[in-house]
Amino acid sequence: MPEPLPTLTYTDGLIPVIVQDAATKTVLMFAYANEEAVSLTQSTGFAHYYSRSRNRLWKKGEESGHLQKIIEIRVDCDADCLLYLVEQTGCACHEGYFSCFFRNINGSILLPKLKNPEQIYSQR
Repeated sequence: MPEPLPTLTYTDGLIPVIVQDAATKTVLMFAYANEEAVSLTQSTGFAHYYSRSRNRLWKKGEESGHLQKIIEIRVDCDADCLLYLVEQTGCACHEGYFSCFFRNINGSILLPKLKNPEQIYSQR
């Protein structure tokens, strides 16, 4: 029998979210969500986050079309971090890479660029 869902712990109204490709297990990105973003993610089946720089809720892919369909949401042992397992459409990274983790700490590019960001966001 499943355990009852834990109450999520938000710090300053936000909870960290790690995003992973459900099929390949590639880590795609890291973001934050507030309660409304988590609720919208659950109700719509598509990833929503809270932008600290823009101070607003956003749906991943709302401008680029690179949506993240939710396959599963996991909660860590302390209920203070979420893991979204997603089906990624296009690039997860706004710089045009499949994953935001496209380079190592020495600056070496590890993944091919899939899209030109100027073409992705030309509608801004």
